[in-house]
Amino acid sequence: MQSSDQASPGSEMAREFTVQNKMGIHARPAAMIVRVANKFNDVDVWVDKDDEQVNGRSIMGLMMLAAGQGSKLKFIASGPGAADLLNELGELFERKFEEA
Repeated sequence: MQSSDQASPGSEMAREFTVQNKMGIHARPAAMIVRVANKFNDVDVWVDKDDEQVNGRSIMGLMMLAAGQGSKLKFIASGPGAADLLNELGELFERKFEEA
């Protein structure tokens, strides 16, 4: 996996989340991730899975990762609100995207 150097030193944060919902990252969870990302206009967000990296604001990109249940996604955020964005995403993953 390649590391991302898209932020100035010290401003990039990364967290890994495990997909827990049965259906994985399909259209609805991808849209929920994008909705959170779009709340933080001052943050760049990228998502790594295996050897692929996609923009965290792209529903199609997120779905193309084919992240099924148990997949690990690394979110890389840079900008003033990076910690808040990652915390909100963490809560979303913990709630299993509100799916049973």
